[in-house]
Amino acid sequence: MWMVRAGEGGYQFEEFKSRSAVAIGWSEMGDISALKTREQFVKAAEKAYPQSTKMQVATSAGQIFRFAREMKPGDRVLTYDPSRREYLIGEITGDYAYDSSAAEFGPQIRKVKWVGAVKRDALSVSTRNSLGAIATLFQVPPEATDEIAQLLAGAPKETTVVVGHDEDETQVDLLFKDVQNKAFEFIKDKISKLEWADLQELVAGLLRAMGYKTRVSPSGPDRGKDIVASPDGFGFESPRIVVEVKHRTGNAMGSQEIRSFLGGRHKDDKGLYVSTGGFSKDARYEAERASIPLTLMDLDDLVAAILEHYEKMDADTQRLISLRRVYWPG
Repeated sequence: MWMVRAGEGGYQFEEFKSRSAVAIGWSEMGDISALKTREQFVKAAEKAYPQSTKMQVATSAGQIFRFAREMKPGDRVLTYDPSRREYLIGEITGDYAYDSSAAEFGPQIRKVKWVGAVKRDALSVSTRNSLGAIATLFQVPPEATDEIAQLLAGAPKETTVVVGHDEDETQVDLLFKDVQNKAFEFIKDKISKLEWADLQELVAGLLRAMGYKTRVSPSGPDRGKDIVASPDGFGFESPRIVVEVKHRTGNAMGSQEIRSFLGGRHKDDKGLYVSTGGFSKDARYEAERASIPLTLMDLDDLVAAILEHYEKMDADTQRLISLRRVYWPG
């Protein structure tokens, strides 16, 4: 079973229904009947969209290839009507066809025989989730396909899995945690790709969001400190936080680096050591027995702090790691 989206917001849904067809755009590709291999589709997409990134080209070529070459007559297909909150189900009846006159509808076309509809609210949370991908075209997972087929066939109640409210809420919560964990890892990926100077500015911006004023050391020998944060910005008022920033992903800081950092500190200083590569067990032990308060911040700790204080960060700092707020059912 294939999902073919009827445009953003489902604006093409009625066209799909009345024309007994599904269609996709990519009109700049022209007639792709002569293309056979995925490589040929990639080259054609590169030529049609020269400003696109390699990832965008690969994604477009992959979806067009599946529409023209992997979808077969007899396969099932569905599309979504968000206004009615229902999925229209059909069967593909024709091979790929190109219609240059149907640019607004979508020139890449597959004829379909529509056989019925299934309400979104009748589906389990896991199936609803699997149908929520943003791709124009994708293959529906087997479990979701089976559930949709059962509902379409009017399966008796005793053979239909009924999800109670509590279980429904649990599945939504699990999905949220999954999305949250993925977002956390994606943010870590973005931070790992920053230049060292940008990472230093990011940490300084985080401290400013927490209410401190900062002085950032210029490039070159820093005498054991990269940032000094304090209430007055000069380090005269307490607390005076001295910050070392190490940007070595995959290279954990050891006890020697911690001792070197501590060696230049005054008795009233507070220390913050940021390492995207993490810390060894000995390094953490060294920090615990330090003569001054010292906090070790690895990449996980840094992301957690950024998420906590992101709304208070200045615009320049936010541009280093651009994030968008997502609202989720509570």
